Amino acid sequence: MLVAHLDPLAASIFSLMAIASLLLAFVMLGSQWLNNYLYAFAAESWVIAILSATVGLYSGYPELYLIAALTALFRGLFLPYLLWRIIRRLNVTREIHEILRPSSALVVGALCVVFALAVGYRVGQSLGLAATVAVLALTVMLSMKLIGFLMLAVRHEAISQILGLLVLENGVFLGAQILVPGMPTLIEIVILFDLLIVVACFGVLVQLLLAHAGTTSSLELNRLVG
Repeated sequence: MLVAHLDPLAASIFSLMAIASLLLAFVMLGSQWLNNYLYAFAAESWVIAILSATVGLYSGYPELYLIAALTALFRGLFLPYLLWRIIRRLNVTREIHEILRPSSALVVGALCVVFALAVGYRVGQSLGLAATVAVLALTVMLSMKLIGFLMLAVRHEAISQILGLLVLENGVFLGAQILVPGMPTLIEIVILFDLLIVVACFGVLVQLLLAHAGTTSSLELNRLVG
């Protein structure tokens, strides 16, 4: 496993990028403005792309350079552009229907990180990796998944929910780059293209929701039943 044989410099670089990705997820969680969501997601995707290239450099998996380039292209540029087009077309700028205020959501998100840290430490301890970057990678991966689920639960704007799904998937992808960098390249490429399908399907759903319910809030989905 790569994390068991890292030198201190590489471990520090991986840790810095993982923490930066988690902080950008908190930016999305603590904001009501869709443009802020979009910019934070694009920045997070670029950080993960740089992380993939760095892992490829230290792990000896040159195919990760291709993954890094595709991540930067699709997650960092193409997906944000598609979402920006959807936002512009729908003329929606902020989250209106929310269960938790941003400050309360940040507190819940912090509790999720504490829970993820406890789980990551126990798993790392059981695998004999308690003193490695594996604990941080597991913590960030689980934290971003929980934050993604939290965004799906407390945000009802359809665009917010798309980005919640993307944050969740970014967490899984980030953890995989550090913990299992030798994961088959074909699988990673398929995951990247699956995101395009997800965004396209949500774009169609948002347009149908606006046409039939007059809003882009997922709270109105029950009006489309029957």
